Amino acid sequence: MTISIQTFIKKYINAISEGYAAVFAGAGLSKPSGYVNWKDLLRPFAAEIGLDLDKEHDLLSIAQYYYNQQGTRHEINQRIINEYTKEATYNKNIDILTRLPISTYWTTNYDELIEEGLKTNNRKPDIKISQESLATNIYDRDAVVYKMHGDVRDPAKAVLIKDDYETYSITHSLFSTALKGDLVSKTFLFIGFSFEDPNLNFILGRIKALLGKSMRTHYCFFEKVSNCGDKEEFAYNKAKQELVINDLSRYGIQAVMLEDYNQITGILKTIEESCNLNNVFISGSMSVMVDGWNNDKVTKFTHNLSKAIVKNNFRIISGFGLGIGSTIINGALEEITTNKYKHINEHLLLRPFPQLVSGLDSSIKEHWTNYRIEMIKNCGIAIFIFGNKVVNNEVVIADGMLEEFQIAKDRGKIIIPVGSTGGAAKNIYDEIKENIDNYPYLNDYLEDLGIESDPDKLIKLITTIVCELRIK
Repeated sequence: MTISIQTFIKKYINAISEGYAAVFAGAGLSKPSGYVNWKDLLRPFAAEIGLDLDKEHDLLSIAQYYYNQQGTRHEINQRIINEYTKEATYNKNIDILTRLPISTYWTTNYDELIEEGLKTNNRKPDIKISQESLATNIYDRDAVVYKMHGDVRDPAKAVLIKDDYETYSITHSLFSTALKGDLVSKTFLFIGFSFEDPNLNFILGRIKALLGKSMRTHYCFFEKVSNCGDKEEFAYNKAKQELVINDLSRYGIQAVMLEDYNQITGILKTIEESCNLNNVFISGSMSVMVDGWNNDKVTKFTHNLSKAIVKNNFRIISGFGLGIGSTIINGALEEITTNKYKHINEHLLLRPFPQLVSGLDSSIKEHWTNYRIEMIKNCGIAIFIFGNKVVNNEVVIADGMLEEFQIAKDRGKIIIPVGSTGGAAKNIYDEIKENIDNYPYLNDYLEDLGIESDPDKLIKLITTIVCELRIK
């Protein structure tokens, strides 16, 4: 069974948002980093025993034949080390996949690209290589990486030859059990993966036997067969691909058809951007009341705005802006404690700015800039309200908010300036108004954002915008 790219994106985003998405990575995911796939790993071994790998399809037997002839795994182990400890080139797909709020990664790869990607993106991996490692957990982990075929750091235990596969259900029974559990409870994206792996096929078959037609839906990418000019060969390859896709549907795996595998990066980027739309950054500060706004009105607006955003299942990220930070927190907490089962971290992230330079190699201003970038990078939407401060007894525009606007703009974030609140928000509003063609999502709302000062009407306006953006 095949599904469209848009349908897949929508369903996988939903799985991520609800916390049951998982990734299953094969050798194809690591190839752009300069690592060999399974076939190329075995190529010199095949040549050494007099076989042409391009004429062979049973790669398991090739590895076993070589082992039988050598009587030792030494050369196999050494090649695994040599090939998968090379300096890796940047891999955009792994970078995106490890930034996504996914907590379960399975792989048959020996390399360390997934766990290194998680670390690069400031996420703590718990790596499961052996059966013993399944029994212990790393504290405060962000994701679990299951390496069901082993790891380059211990090549002697890597699953590669036929003997390893035939005894896998005994030697790695806990991995099989864990994978069965995840296949039942999570929605997998199979990426860079060959469905000729006997371990996976056996496990999928066991799940089907247990669940019958109640199999969970998973997804994989397939590149459409290209017309090479030979009509018979094209027809044959197309028919075979259709048979493989239909066979995978027995296991609940739906194929996302692509014109080219290069489309995957764009698809993953779309998924990431859509997931980030759930994260709303509120930028604002207020030291002095402006025309049309008094203390009670500001308090009501900021409190109820954050409450409404959380009510609509967004996550607020805020830097605790001067004068409004507390009310933003209070509004969010009221909704969280009342209706969100007190799951604070799912709906509110506070990043108060440090006020001293202690322990920093850079100036406080440079540190604040980096801090702002870190706050905004995983947000999809940035809301700007108010924005003034007092410097040398004079009321001035909050330059920090202008910097946050520039960061958000440079990174292509959705920007919602509430110009009617004055201050930096008004400056941002004016710039966007002059360049409205770059912000088409505000076409129907920009005028009201500039003149409306009733808190309830403003909140309704803002929540309408953010909810419409998420639906799209």
